[in-house]
Amino acid sequence: MKIYIIYIVCLFKIGLAVAQTDKYNLYKTIPLVQDIKEKQGQSFVLSSDVKIYYPKNDENLKQTAVFLSEYIKLSNGLQLIVSVSAPKGKGIVLQNSYKNENKEAYNFSVTENQILINGASSAGTFYGVQLLRKVLLENETKSQIKLPAVEITDYPRFAYRGMHLDVARHFASVEFVKKYIDLLALHNINTFHWHLTDDQGWRVEIKKYPKLTQIGAFRNETQVGKQTGVYDGKPHGGFYTQEQIKEVVAYAQNRFITIIPEIDLPGHMVAALASYPELGCVGKGYEVYKKWGVSDDVLCIGNEQTFTFLERVFSELIPLFPSKYFHIGGDECPKKRWEKCPKCQAKIIELGLKKDSHHSAEEKLQSYCMSRIEKFLNAKGKQVIGWDEILEGGIAPNATIMSWRSAQAGVDAVKQGHKAIMTPSSHVYFDYYQSTDAASEPLAIGGFTNIERVYSFEPIPNGLTENEKKLIIGAQANIWREYINTEAQTEYMVLPRLAALSEVVWTNADKKNYGDFLNRLSDFLKIYDKLNYNYAKHILEVSPEYIVDTENGQLILNLKTSSKSPIYYTLDGAEPTIKSKKYTESIIINAAVTVKAAVISQNYPSKVFTKKFEFNKATAKPIVLKNEPVERYRFNGGKTLVDGRTGTTAFSTGDWIALYKDDFEATIDLKSVQQVTEVSMNTFTSPNDWIFGPKQFHVFVSTDGINFTQVHSEDLKIAEKGDGPKITNLKAIFASQEGRYVKIKAPIFEKIPEWHYSAGQPTFLFVDEITIK
Repeated sequence: MKIYIIYIVCLFKIGLAVAQTDKYNLYKTIPLVQDIKEKQGQSFVLSSDVKIYYPKNDENLKQTAVFLSEYIKLSNGLQLIVSVSAPKGKGIVLQNSYKNENKEAYNFSVTENQILINGASSAGTFYGVQLLRKVLLENETKSQIKLPAVEITDYPRFAYRGMHLDVARHFASVEFVKKYIDLLALHNINTFHWHLTDDQGWRVEIKKYPKLTQIGAFRNETQVGKQTGVYDGKPHGGFYTQEQIKEVVAYAQNRFITIIPEIDLPGHMVAALASYPELGCVGKGYEVYKKWGVSDDVLCIGNEQTFTFLERVFSELIPLFPSKYFHIGGDECPKKRWEKCPKCQAKIIELGLKKDSHHSAEEKLQSYCMSRIEKFLNAKGKQVIGWDEILEGGIAPNATIMSWRSAQAGVDAVKQGHKAIMTPSSHVYFDYYQSTDAASEPLAIGGFTNIERVYSFEPIPNGLTENEKKLIIGAQANIWREYINTEAQTEYMVLPRLAALSEVVWTNADKKNYGDFLNRLSDFLKIYDKLNYNYAKHILEVSPEYIVDTENGQLILNLKTSSKSPIYYTLDGAEPTIKSKKYTESIIINAAVTVKAAVISQNYPSKVFTKKFEFNKATAKPIVLKNEPVERYRFNGGKTLVDGRTGTTAFSTGDWIALYKDDFEATIDLKSVQQVTEVSMNTFTSPNDWIFGPKQFHVFVSTDGINFTQVHSEDLKIAEKGDGPKITNLKAIFASQEGRYVKIKAPIFEKIPEWHYSAGQPTFLFVDEITIK
């Protein structure tokens, strides 16, 4: 009997502990706070008689108090009075006297009679208010809400937490930019990188140069999707007046968000050249770029008018943007015009710039340009940020590097003593596809960055010293809008990936857990619903996991979802319904089949996941690669080529692997001697993405894996200027051969051809499914 009583008591204590833990889950929103401590006492009841208090004469906290009142009205329908009098009775008290070295830190304390939000600065208090806002939004609207007694200490991991928006490719209204800023505030993002100029449009009024907005802000038509040479025939454009810029900057400042403007130079300047042709090396014939990609036409660095122009532009912008940082681009600047321009060549001679083993004279000319503009901005009290290409040719001495091509550029920068902001395209480019089912997604520039990949991003690379780590000041996600021409699509591409980014840059790495994040995200989505944001629902849909079992010669398909509803699937190509087979265990595939699956509930049938699997002699067989694919496009390594799935032109979704600089060579073990008559492999070319395929296709067959007989050899042509993305099936048909081992060799094109904007750089080689008959 005693044992039984002890058992009941233990169960009660466990149940009580679970209940107490569960009630504190209320505060575990996104981004996850750093520290939550349980507190004894009754809950705070939020009702209409509660007041919001802030210190007298503190305009920052007054604005935040007004925001909080508006947030509560929106989320719960309660109209709370804002007051500067001393707190009497129940109240929400805002202060900014919290002692912490991190000026964005805050203390969030709840007792029966008071919610105290005390920041180490007004910004810290604002983030505490955002926490309360999210807690209230995630819960059903009620006339009374109970908030358990708690003590929360919170602060951001990184000082720089950025989000980018390209308004040059497609213009965005002032109203949408403000909505975007609100979105950033919700996610504790404190920096808005505003990409204002590019080849396709100049978006900011410069009174000294009125043609920049009269001509440069508008293009006659726009390329249709990825169809080279096809245009929509519709004019597109727009710009912000200086008064509108001031309005947006003030709007952001009230939300403790700094706006960093970007004027991209010396490349990406065709809109400016169309307005003022004398600034280019050719000097005439420019029009605002109506297609995507990179133009050979750039600013003429041998022309002093160029620097007069740039200095006058920045002189008008400096009073508009209080940010200490100005972004001056520096990316994707072809040097072809400079190589033939008499003025640029004369400037090279004048400066004594000479080619060396690392950099061309023209690369050093770009460094001269960037350093000169940096010096001008430094004299005006500003510091510059540039894309990582400014490392080429010698870096501007005080510049901060925005590392986008890889993490390595950030490593190189900090090792030279420069600050770096990590924004690698591999993890935080939100214009990339967020689903492997690219065919059912809005058109994207390419790539694949799902929410799990964003969450896995670690801004501080391995191998840095403690001092070098301190130079990584933060991270940022970018959204380039060539193929994103509506506000709703912009939101769809940003959300909910921004939620993952917010936790990467705010929450300490040791507190991150992807499974826990997904659980919290399912509740966080209620906020997007209440605020009417358009977001991607992939986590509520079917997410596949592909396993190639080469030991048993079969494919294994696992289906996952964060939805609380079940998955139903079919194997005969029929649309899944609630009467279809319910998914409970892995699906084993050993023959050609089309799988369709969906999350189905009474209220919401998800998008149907569809995947077609093909089987041939190579499918699910052991494969060995001579050279490893590059990390960014490695995915499942060689097994990607024998997994029964054929890739599309969305080349970064996991169906393709890629090599960079290295030749492709693979050996497939058929596990028994068989007759072989045909070997094929898909390759992908997209010159704009530096992808040029192989220059040859060789096939060999062997019975012992040692002695191989060549059965096919073929020379291939490199992609030409104007070619769009294209899949080519390389096929070898030959007289029947006995063989167990099949070897494929496909040497890479060593250099990008002369006509390309990145001529001379190494190329990528993409390959996909190998078929053997």
